[in-house]
Amino acid sequence: MNKFLKLFKNKDLRNKALIVIGLLIAFRVLAAIPIPGIDAARLRDFFASSQLFSFLGVMAGSTLSNLSIIMLGVGPYITGTIIMQLLTMIFPKLKEIYYEEGNAGRAKFNRLSRYITVPLAILQGYGFLNLLMSQGVLPRLGLFEIIRDVIVITAGSMILMWIGELITEQNMGNGISLIIFAGIVSRLPSSIGNIIKTYNAADLPTYLAFIIVAVVVIAGVVFVNEGERKIPVSYAKQIRGNKMYGGVSSYLPIKVNQAGVIPIIFAISIMLFPQFIAQVSAVFSKALSLRLTDFVTGVFNNQYIYSSIYFAMVVLFTYFYTAVTFDPNEISKNLQRSGGFITGIRPGESTTVFLGKTINRITLWGAIFLGIIAILPNILRMFTGISFLTIGGTAVLIVVSVALETIRQVDSQLMIREYE
Repeated sequence: MNKFLKLFKNKDLRNKALIVIGLLIAFRVLAAIPIPGIDAARLRDFFASSQLFSFLGVMAGSTLSNLSIIMLGVGPYITGTIIMQLLTMIFPKLKEIYYEEGNAGRAKFNRLSRYITVPLAILQGYGFLNLLMSQGVLPRLGLFEIIRDVIVITAGSMILMWIGELITEQNMGNGISLIIFAGIVSRLPSSIGNIIKTYNAADLPTYLAFIIVAVVVIAGVVFVNEGERKIPVSYAKQIRGNKMYGGVSSYLPIKVNQAGVIPIIFAISIMLFPQFIAQVSAVFSKALSLRLTDFVTGVFNNQYIYSSIYFAMVVLFTYFYTAVTFDPNEISKNLQRSGGFITGIRPGESTTVFLGKTINRITLWGAIFLGIIAILPNILRMFTGISFLTIGGTAVLIVVSVALETIRQVDSQLMIREYE
């Protein structure tokens, strides 16, 4: 509360906070404007029957569930960023831009991600419209109506991406993350309202069990998200002119959950590809599209198959994304250049091997944790037969991670002002 009061006492920080709040309100207003011709009842039934699309609705910022003009949310931009991250593994030039050119390189990297967002939004918009028409949620649209809706949906995604970047510029948290955060949190009042309306005294033990599970999950997410291995680093003494530098000890923090929620987003994006391919194939053959859609839906509606694939992909992508963002060889070189070394380990190749082994061991537990969090709602449903709140384990992970990161950024802003 003391920090909250300090935030609003400082004029500059107060203006930043009000701009962020205003932009999030604009996002929720846009999320309430639907595209024309929707059968709301069929739309609700469709999302209730598909866990994959229900989760995608959460990731889009709760804009998909009412087919708003920003129905794809920040999904195309996230997918574009994922594609660019994957390309850094294939093309060394891209990796050089991202890692070695500093802020200018990252700005160039982000610009390329934005360019990729446009065709992805067009493809995803067309795929969703075709899927919803095949399910009877939307009436059969003519060519003009499809083009109109795809243009509106694509423009909506680009506007939302722009709002996210405006939020990021305020240094009060990551804009894209805060948009997803706001979308998830916006579902809480209706979810709690539904529980109150359908309350039955006989289900009291189930509700109590859910509250206990929720508290344990949130505590576990905070614990693992904040957990890190501190590797001691010493710096050799160096004499420059008449002054001596170095000779201090520090540490290199390696987080247990180094990848954050990105592996879950990766996994969901990849799992959605078969569905999108099935829908886009309608351009060539509607019969083929229907057969592919039925097959994909049948596979993913099986809870055991869906949960197994989801868990395996989250674990796999946790290792992959950690390898992209944490390069032991690069860190070893940077330490050597700055005159640093890990206590008890020789600089160079030995340091690279040590860091590689350490990150692999720590990532194993982070990957298993992420996988369990991702499939937790499925596990509870299989054991109890009850579908709990629409806010699942993944959504809790996102909310907690974004809240902690935002708190850190606000703390750093307050600290700078206090030093002044």
